[in-house]
Amino acid sequence: MTKKKTRREAEAVSFAQARDEMFSHILRCGVIDALPEHQKDWFDDTMLYLADRYEDLSEEQLAQLRQLGERFCQPVQRKVETVESGAA
Repeated sequence: MTKKKTRREAEAVSFAQARDEMFSHILRCGVIDALPEHQKDWFDDTMLYLADRYEDLSEEQLAQLRQLGERFCQPVQRKVETVESGAA
């Protein structure tokens, strides 16, 4: 195996571990139910923590993690079907 491939594999493993850890923290800390401004503060702090803990992740990967986490915290949007009333 080449060093380049090994590094990519290590980064993929680190990204997956960081993602799983972040989701676990979101669920344990109740971030989903928090106000948007509190979520922002929480993500700011958590991303600093993850950047220190997973030093091999790039800025782009950290941004992807944050985006995944923020999407995870958004409420489910359900499609509302309109019922057309027709008198025949």
